[in-house]
Amino acid sequence: MANIVFIGLGNMGAPMAGHLANAGHQLTVANRSPEKVSHWLSQYPGQAWDGSLPDNTDAVILCVSKDEDVREWLVDKGLLQALGTHNAGAIIIDHSTTSDALACDMAEQAHKNGVYFCDVPVSGGQQGAQSGQLTLMAGAEEAAFPTIKALTSPYTKAIEHMGPPSSGQKTKMVNQICVAGLIQALAEGVNFSEKMGLNTAKVMTLLAGGAAGSWQMQNRHSTMIDGEFDHGFAIDLMLKDLAICLNSASNADIPLPVTDWVAKQYQALSNQGHGNKDTSALLLALRHDKAQ
Repeated sequence: MANIVFIGLGNMGAPMAGHLANAGHQLTVANRSPEKVSHWLSQYPGQAWDGSLPDNTDAVILCVSKDEDVREWLVDKGLLQALGTHNAGAIIIDHSTTSDALACDMAEQAHKNGVYFCDVPVSGGQQGAQSGQLTLMAGAEEAAFPTIKALTSPYTKAIEHMGPPSSGQKTKMVNQICVAGLIQALAEGVNFSEKMGLNTAKVMTLLAGGAAGSWQMQNRHSTMIDGEFDHGFAIDLMLKDLAICLNSASNADIPLPVTDWVAKQYQALSNQGHGNKDTSALLLALRHDKAQ
């Protein structure tokens, strides 16, 4: 069993840390909001981070929101340097979705301090985190991957080593590009079916088993039909991820016309106050257009 510092107890991080604690690992947990630490400790064994790194730390795992958050914890708070001082060869696993440039920078700084930095973003959403059925895409040095696989196994259904540091984040960009297009297509399909007077629930149930089927169709069509948009990954978080995708694509001169269009729809919804709704709320943009 490992001694792990787990940072970020949001909708994803809290259940992931819980799986680690239930598996017998010793956890020190941290979050910008102290009340989330208290709530987590009321459910699982562990201790709160007191501002210093425990001497026996084997791994630091992060599940935060932005590049700036990762830098704050690892660099500004000194965790990366402290980890190298206390335990050369230890590992940092970053489950956040960030830029590939950040992953490269953190990996370089980690190397100088004698530790591994591994970008390991996840797919599967809050539901996957709670059930322990996440898909992980790892960007890491080859020698670090067996440790990543072993430590994350309590909440993982699939994991692949995608290449050196930054490869995980680039793979997550592919995931978000594909998801954005799928949700837009599903929203258009639901809207079209409704306007054509079909039994949309029956349509989607039938089509989910065929070539048009997807996780989004299987898991979101019924909530979209019912106008429920509080079932997972928020629009504002998706906007952050798509901005990363579009920036990287622009730097590499790679066209992403559908992703760019969907990002604009999400931005409009966020501007209208829908930023906390889940990503399937793209349907609202179509209904709003019709209402105008």
